Amino acid sequence: MQSFQEEDYTKRFDASLWIKLLKIARPFHKNLWCIVLMMAMSAMIDVALPMMNAYAIDHFIANHVSDGLVLFSAIYVLLLGIQVGTIYGFIRQSGYVETGMCYLIRKLGFKKLQELPFSYYDRMPVGYLMSRLTNDTQRLGDTVGWSLVDLCWGAVFLVACSVQMFVLNWRLSLVVLLVLPPLAVISWKFQKGILNAYRQVRKRNSQITAGFNEGINGAKTTKTLVRENMNVEEFNEVAGQMRDASVRAATLSALFLPIVVSLGSLATAYVLWQGGNEVLASAVAETGMTIGTLQVFVNYTVQFFQPVRDIARIFAEMQSSQAAAERVISLLETEPDIVDSPEVEAVFGDNFHPKKENWPRLVGDIDFEDVTFRYKDGEKVLEHFNLHVNHGQTVALVGETGSGKSTIVNLICRFYEPTEGRILIDGADYRTRSQLWLQSNLGYVLQSPHLFSGTVADNIRYGRPDATDEEVRRAARMVGAEEFILKMQDGFDARVGEGGNRLSTGQKQLISFARAILTNPSIFVLDEATSSVDTETEQLIQSAIQTVLSGRTSFIIAHRLSTIRSADRILVIHDGKIIEDGTHRQLIARQGYYYQLYTNQFQEEQGMDILSGKA
Repeated sequence: MQSFQEEDYTKRFDASLWIKLLKIARPFHKNLWCIVLMMAMSAMIDVALPMMNAYAIDHFIANHVSDGLVLFSAIYVLLLGIQVGTIYGFIRQSGYVETGMCYLIRKLGFKKLQELPFSYYDRMPVGYLMSRLTNDTQRLGDTVGWSLVDLCWGAVFLVACSVQMFVLNWRLSLVVLLVLPPLAVISWKFQKGILNAYRQVRKRNSQITAGFNEGINGAKTTKTLVRENMNVEEFNEVAGQMRDASVRAATLSALFLPIVVSLGSLATAYVLWQGGNEVLASAVAETGMTIGTLQVFVNYTVQFFQPVRDIARIFAEMQSSQAAAERVISLLETEPDIVDSPEVEAVFGDNFHPKKENWPRLVGDIDFEDVTFRYKDGEKVLEHFNLHVNHGQTVALVGETGSGKSTIVNLICRFYEPTEGRILIDGADYRTRSQLWLQSNLGYVLQSPHLFSGTVADNIRYGRPDATDEEVRRAARMVGAEEFILKMQDGFDARVGEGGNRLSTGQKQLISFARAILTNPSIFVLDEATSSVDTETEQLIQSAIQTVLSGRTSFIIAHRLSTIRSADRILVIHDGKIIEDGTHRQLIARQGYYYQLYTNQFQEEQGMDILSGKA
């Protein structure tokens, strides 16, 4: 299961959070105002209809007359028709806002994920991000589309109803309104528990989503290590925590609403008792409260606590949704670790609006000037690191795991930036150029290539959607992939499956290599690109490297030292420092650290060949 520790959110109801959410909903402000007006109209009609009933009782029924009944009926039907229209309009507009908000937040969230740098994905699990953009987003769409606008009806009805009750009988009205202070105290007491419980629900839900993602992607590893039972136990623990938090939230909500109903029932009972006595007294005195007025008051009293119950329910839902809102807003407000300055964007554009006409040609001279780099946790990888690479050079980086090889390459690619010092590309600090300019000139082949669902051709032209079929074929031909592609049933139109699971590791690597070549990069990075392929595929890649890397500045991180013998320079990295620098022949002649690595690996490979019968 995920070892990632999600941030805990501890605030109570945060109005500023909902203000931010409403700002996101700016494109739907007209719809929301329309909903508010319709709900206000509906609330006013709900207040008017009991008065119409009272008039009917006191005028038509009590006096046994029918004069004006036709006009009365017409007005009553008109009000009901308006009520039906407002309900239809409210449902239609709320549905539009709900779906629109989900679409908008997911679009903004996905765009934010495109803006965030490589370092963000180093520390954020996929399942956690998936949960934010699916479950949490849907919850916010429901809240904005339905719950928030329900508050409009409740607020208008409560105000109009209170005014009307005071007009009818201010003494009884005070009794009804006296119920509100204890309700406010109860709401305050319950809100903390409900909010905390729902925060735990959302947190555990993110972990469960991440668990599903890891369990599916790592199914083969799970099987080979026989971890099924342990995985189930770990998953059950997190799922049990989510269940317990959900039960606690449901229990608190279940207690909250009956308390509201009970208080409302007590107020209604008092109104019936006191109002009934006044009606009886009025019947004797023939003045005062009428049966119609009592009916209105009882109706208002019963209806008065309906919006109170609704507001209590909505408030509980908003407590739950706030946990989702905190996570979504935190994603949308995440500031990238690496950003271009406003001055750079003004000249070169940003990731979505590049000004390519201002981009200088990238030649490929690279300099590290007194570079120090620390990760966010404080771990220092490089300190006062210096390096000069001429354009067109092929530089191999070797060293034990954790020596800093990948960090050097990631700094060159600007996936990270130096903590101190600077990196120059063609003599200029690369922070004075846009990220897109640099990364558009990069070709990066990973140890574990990732292919996207689609065809072989789609994957090769992924970085250049406008590439012609002939350009795609030429790229495949350059890396030796064309032969096996044409042997497939549909050739370049063959589907690769999810993550390329219909292809072997070597075939995926060759397609990944062709994809990188098609963009015609000035800087090429091979991050142990041949370590997970068979010997035959490795030879194909090695042959392609000789052709493709010619004239380009290239960096090769290699586990198999036999693959880098032809490199222009080999840098031996140890504890973030260059301890040896030279060609293969030069380093072997020195009989230093590289010599030991190479001879040890050579002997191991010979031993493996003998055991496999190849020697």
